Amino acid sequence: MLLPLTFALNIGAVQAQGVNIPNFWDPRTQLERPELPATRTIRFLVDDDFPPLHFPGLDGNPTGLSVELARAACERLGLTCTVQVRRFDTLLNALNEKQGDVVAAAIPITADLRRGYAVTGPYFKIPARFAVRRDKNLPAPDAKTLQGKSLGVVGGTAHEAYAKSFMGGASLKPYPELAAAQTALKAGEIDYLFADGLGLALWIGGEEAAGCCDFSGGPYLESRFFGEGIGFITRTEDDGLRRALDFALQQLWREGRYAELYLRFFPISPY
Repeated sequence: MLLPLTFALNIGAVQAQGVNIPNFWDPRTQLERPELPATRTIRFLVDDDFPPLHFPGLDGNPTGLSVELARAACERLGLTCTVQVRRFDTLLNALNEKQGDVVAAAIPITADLRRGYAVTGPYFKIPARFAVRRDKNLPAPDAKTLQGKSLGVVGGTAHEAYAKSFMGGASLKPYPELAAAQTALKAGEIDYLFADGLGLALWIGGEEAAGCCDFSGGPYLESRFFGEGIGFITRTEDDGLRRALDFALQQLWREGRYAELYLRFFPISPY
């Protein structure tokens, strides 16, 4: 079902230290832990070029939310794990060739991915968000407040498609890339910017924005436009490992470990 403009999907986010932390786990569901051989070593495959999910740390070793969640899941399961860095476009091939056991990178969950692999539930989704200049004091966006306002989007994206479907009262201004749209917002050339919440969070908290802008309204997560999120990926015949990782992720949320890692990597939350 499509979401109208006035409905920003709420997935039970909580606040810690002033940062909104999303929750992707149903508290009414208790997953059971499958048995895995304690002697098994789990080999995680990651890419190191997508901060803050996976990137090189100061010591050169891979880190990021995806990587540290993988390590924490191993610890929670009492297993020994390794982390191997591969180029992003080779990760699934390496998994197929049994050069690793789990892909822990930002590969979107899709029906095609599920047909070929076993995938955990999502541990992160990239929301769409509105951003505004702080000094304009514009109201939170809805169908009424956007009437006649200039709205920047990145051309050819799901964000533009969503805006065309639900924000017909705004004057859409497409830009060739997010950086150009952010520059336009900073310069006051548009009233609102509707775009990738992760990219916006990194920009809002970075030097380039220079404190000009902030989020307005809540996150938009309509899966038909913005995807189902990302999870850990295993081979289909290794579904026991996939179920163990689902169990571990749920426990990491309940025990506060997920929140701790999220705060480490998202000082400005895309939520």
